[in-house]
Amino acid sequence: MAIIEFLLNGVPKQCTVSPDTSILTLLREHLGTTGTKEGCASGDCGACTVAIGDLADTPRAYTSANACITPAHQLQGKALVTIEGLAAEGQLHPAQAAMIECHGSQCGFCTPGVVMSLFTLYESPDKDTLSLTPEQLEESLGGNLCRCTGYRPIRDAALQMHTHSYERPSWYNATLPKASSSSTNTQNSNECFFVQPTSLADLAAARLRFPDARLVAGGTDLWLESTQRLTPLDQLIDVTHVKELLTLKVDEFNNQSGWWVGAGVTYTQLEPLLNSHFPAFRHLLQRLGSQQIRNRGTLGGNIANASPIGDTPPVLLALGAWVELASTSGTRYLPLDHFFKGYKKTALAADEILSRIFIPKPSNTHALRAWKLSKRREDDISAVLGAFSYRLEKDTLHDVRIAFGGMDAIPKRALAMEKKLEGQKVTVDTFRAAQAAIAQDFTPMSDVRGSDVYRQQAAANLIERLYLTLSTPDQEVMLHAYAH
Repeated sequence: MAIIEFLLNGVPKQCTVSPDTSILTLLREHLGTTGTKEGCASGDCGACTVAIGDLADTPRAYTSANACITPAHQLQGKALVTIEGLAAEGQLHPAQAAMIECHGSQCGFCTPGVVMSLFTLYESPDKDTLSLTPEQLEESLGGNLCRCTGYRPIRDAALQMHTHSYERPSWYNATLPKASSSSTNTQNSNECFFVQPTSLADLAAARLRFPDARLVAGGTDLWLESTQRLTPLDQLIDVTHVKELLTLKVDEFNNQSGWWVGAGVTYTQLEPLLNSHFPAFRHLLQRLGSQQIRNRGTLGGNIANASPIGDTPPVLLALGAWVELASTSGTRYLPLDHFFKGYKKTALAADEILSRIFIPKPSNTHALRAWKLSKRREDDISAVLGAFSYRLEKDTLHDVRIAFGGMDAIPKRALAMEKKLEGQKVTVDTFRAAQAAIAQDFTPMSDVRGSDVYRQQAAANLIERLYLTLSTPDQEVMLHAYAH
């Protein structure tokens, strides 16, 4: 069992729950706060959106999260805000007042989640609600479905929030009387236990002792086993308090400058780095789940999950990323293209943890393109994802690295395709040869997202898109617009 201490709408709470309890279950079944709704139980609809703040932040910033797939034990030492807490001391929050004024609700089932997303937008220190761009607004609400009102009045409410006067309630900056750094863990047996280490050494020791335990960070994929398959998660090692996994720093590795990214760094935390150095990667992240998912999901989790359709591995493969694997015996390093061994299989030994990812710094002439094909534009799983890294000098391609997701049992580099492009001029014949090499590199799979024939053609089309981007630069603007 896990004993957690946190603030719920400014009120200190202490709860004892099983480690695989979600925040949604904690709220509805243990605490009797039923304003937060369950819609899909998979993190897709946003009806269960809540806001989580760090008590150490001044001013306190809140991020949105899907309560249905966020572990309750990760509330330890945090401030949780739900729909019940917004209207305080006789005053509505501007998100609530604007939703009423703009008629943003009909049946009301999705409304608590929408309001909570608007709350985090309003309280965000890096977004000015007076000058929200359509892109910022869309990103903030992209994880909330509304099936009856439609989105125009909800968007109107977001744009009008700033017109409502507001004085934060007295509980807003409340703190825990004695906030501890980690939840209390009780281990009943080797068959059922929970541990939440705070250092990499402790994590490695726990991994050695319990090699079959499930590691949990954001929980955005793992928790579906509980909510969708009803599988008990009775052996858990939570990594969200491991300091070494939460760092992001500039460093040298293998005679290259770059960044070591802790495996526990979330997509949202990674965005500033990508904005500055890898804008194509940042743009791709906008299509990885919703903001609620990106606030919780981690780069290390997306890699270690070893899904053939994970969004970040193909891009990292194209960038020449490395991984650091840690255990009680020390650390070892692998290029990422040696990490994936088979469907959902990696080079990790039973006692190892993926601790950090090294992303090399691109040269001034380096270019990156990353394109994702899916049935929905946002918040959907890839059918095919292509990532292309290269330098173009005097119409000739150099340092070509290409990787695809969704084309084989693992995310994989297209080595034959790379050879057809390396050192070659940007011509129709060059890229036709690259398209023909797809069959040498991949044996596409068939599933509900696309047949093997579709995937083969889709990959060829992405190669053609790269050719059009390079041969007619103006075409890229049109292609970018079409993709939206």
